[in-house]
Amino acid sequence: MTPQEMEARIVRYGDLQPCRTAFIDAHTPGSDQKENFTIIGGGVSESVDQHVHITIPHGFNIGAAGQPPKCRNSLHDHRTAEAFFVLSGRWRFFWGRWGTAGEVVLEKGDIFNIPTGIFRGFENIGTDYGMIMAILGGDDAGGGVMWAPQVIEDAAAHGLVLAETGKLYDTKKGEALPEGVQPMPLMSDEELAKRPEPTTADVLPNHVARYWDMHALADRKPVLVIGENGLLRDKPGFEVGFLTRGSATTDLHRHDRPSVLMPVTGHWRVDWTGGSTVLAPGDTMSVPENLDHTAYPSMSGEAAMYHIVATDDPAGATWQG
Repeated sequence: MTPQEMEARIVRYGDLQPCRTAFIDAHTPGSDQKENFTIIGGGVSESVDQHVHITIPHGFNIGAAGQPPKCRNSLHDHRTAEAFFVLSGRWRFFWGRWGTAGEVVLEKGDIFNIPTGIFRGFENIGTDYGMIMAILGGDDAGGGVMWAPQVIEDAAAHGLVLAETGKLYDTKKGEALPEGVQPMPLMSDEELAKRPEPTTADVLPNHVARYWDMHALADRKPVLVIGENGLLRDKPGFEVGFLTRGSATTDLHRHDRPSVLMPVTGHWRVDWTGGSTVLAPGDTMSVPENLDHTAYPSMSGEAAMYHIVATDDPAGATWQG
């Protein structure tokens, strides 16, 4: 593969195209300044304005959320797994029917494999604009987002109506639901009662991995962070690995399916049969299946990178309570 062909599979941080109307809470005060990015796959955006950078199926989706301080993402759930790692900023994640069941604060490089089957939200509690990178299971990411009832009600009060088709309509722009199309129904009390409300103590040990802990563990060989035998044991339809300067190698290897490289710190040189490039934090690179490649730091200093590859496990719910 030539460098020009490979460049089409690299999304540079500076080239990311945000969507500010991606979800139902785009007009809700406190959530109306967030930006959504769909990097690989169709994502779960509810807006036709969402730009998709790479449409090649990988078995999972890669996205990102960018938010200024005090901006939050409203309580929602997905039908498949969702994992986040912090690229920049300081973030509070919260979960449960009302967002009060538990919470955790994540710093740069930390990763959270969010339990499925619970409503979750997050907010930037840092002092600067922050970015978190997201991994969603499945090529279709489960078919969309399920919102806590109060989020749908609040959105309607500020002009946004979500149709049962999953498409947003902005009444402030004079839009209305098409004839025969109903609003997205609210979850019933019976459905809500079935959802678990895990505490912080329930969630932290098996769903959160800290950057510096992983950095220490990956001093000689890469660490499997999310996977059947990972630090965070799960089978969400993808595996997430973590490598550092100490565990990087110039030896070439390949996968039988596309894989993704996402630096957190440092600059990384990626060599492959046919060329090479350098990735910086915030860049996302899709490596084709069966292509010999390797990645290693190209400059001195701290360096760490996440690596994602799909598995044959179904991208469904894995949280067992």
